[in-house]
Amino acid sequence: MEEYILQHIDPEGEYLNKLYRETHLQLLYPHMVSGHLQGRILKMLTRMVQPKNILEIGTYSGYSALCMAEGLPKDGKIYTIEINDEQEEFTRPWFDNSPYAHQIEFIIGDALQVVPTLGVTFDMAFVDGDKRRYLDFYELVLAHLRPGGYILADNTLWGGHVTEEHVRESDLQTQGILHFNDFVAADNRVEKVILPLRDGLTIIRKKEA
Repeated sequence: MEEYILQHIDPEGEYLNKLYRETHLQLLYPHMVSGHLQGRILKMLTRMVQPKNILEIGTYSGYSALCMAEGLPKDGKIYTIEINDEQEEFTRPWFDNSPYAHQIEFIIGDALQVVPTLGVTFDMAFVDGDKRRYLDFYELVLAHLRPGGYILADNTLWGGHVTEEHVRESDLQTQGILHFNDFVAADNRVEKVILPLRDGLTIIRKKEA
């Protein structure tokens, strides 16, 4: 079914395909890269929202940021934050050599500390950082998101572990996702839906006052 889907959607393009391959060849945990289907969805959602400013928490190899950049208006910008400074040597050249270099600001640091210093109100955010800190990221983003803006939270089904009692009790990352999912489900400040895409993608809309 996945192969059928990939044959009937837009291609990811040569540059992204090469980045995907190099991610698998050179980096640890290559399963973290978004990939073809999710990348096309991120581009499509960006086209639909038409954000001027996007925040990404968790850059990794840069694949998802480049996909969102494809969907940005010409005056749009992505601020993508990666806490792992060892990631910079691999990722930054992929941004710098892309057609979207002028629209991507790649920042190494802790998003919880960096975002309040940017002075930016975001229209859309993609959260894909440390699962143990998802609730912290959520409150951070919500505080800097315009009313009517969107948060996309990745990995919210966490490989199905959210329904496995023996994992739920022992794994801190699973617990982080569980706390996040439960909190968002009960949060009246937002509208929310979980898509069973890949590893789970939650789309959250901040309500207008």
